Amino acid sequence: MTLPYLRQIGIIITIIIFSIVLERTSRFLIGKFLNKNAEQLKVDKTRYVFLKHVVTATIYLLAIIAIIYTLPKFRSIAVSLFAGAGIFAAILGFASQAAFSNIISGVFMVISKPFKVGDRVEIGKLYVGIVEDITLRHTVLKNFDNQRVVIPNSIISAETLTNAHLYDNEVRRNIDFEVDYASDIDMVRRIMKEECESHPLNIDFRTEEDLQKGFDKVQVRLVAFGQSSMTFRAYAWAKDAGDAFEMHTDLNISIKKRFDKEGIQIPFPQRVISYRHESSKGGTKQA
Repeated sequence: MTLPYLRQIGIIITIIIFSIVLERTSRFLIGKFLNKNAEQLKVDKTRYVFLKHVVTATIYLLAIIAIIYTLPKFRSIAVSLFAGAGIFAAILGFASQAAFSNIISGVFMVISKPFKVGDRVEIGKLYVGIVEDITLRHTVLKNFDNQRVVIPNSIISAETLTNAHLYDNEVRRNIDFEVDYASDIDMVRRIMKEECESHPLNIDFRTEEDLQKGFDKVQVRLVAFGQSSMTFRAYAWAKDAGDAFEMHTDLNISIKKRFDKEGIQIPFPQRVISYRHESSKGGTKQA
């Protein structure tokens, strides 16, 4: 056996050994990483097993290509085979573009962890619900009609996401009411403040600095002047999104009842209409 053949055999053996070592190391590191993130996301880790298979297949495919190109006799045949398979590969790649886009987006979601199972999220302006399941291809939301919405991960990556549980579970709700201009401003603020602070789901979110400065538990401010009303806003806090929604709906009722009792009006829209008509001298008058 001549020296060139021995050299080629040595290269092939080296490629095989290197591929095996790289494959075992990659599977170990990927498995450790995915198992850790699967526990944090509360997702079945077996859903990610196929990703390790993809990495293994890629490593061995590259090893086979390297071995073929090491042998001159097979090089020309391999070039012809790869050229013939190029069209098929292009068609397959185009057909699976959306699937791979979802998988890549899922990988980045596992890494960045923008939400986890049980979080209440709002994706764009169309989807709102509780995260029920997360895979590398899609995410399942349970909306408030108890329906399951399956959203591809690529769509989630392209939309603005609001997570009510990303860092703190506490949620602030703005309680807005429009009242007549003749209303007593101090009374309106007092009623809204008392109703918010007395609600059992309202929590005290003031810091030590806020307490030292004497800030109220619930701040009520006049935020806008409309065409026929003034808008007052109360800033009330709850421990999570569910309590915040329940508190908000309760306060809409209790504050409206207090307003009715105290004679504070929530006005209908009012318009001042002016019109012109021609005078006897050919001019115009405004009424």
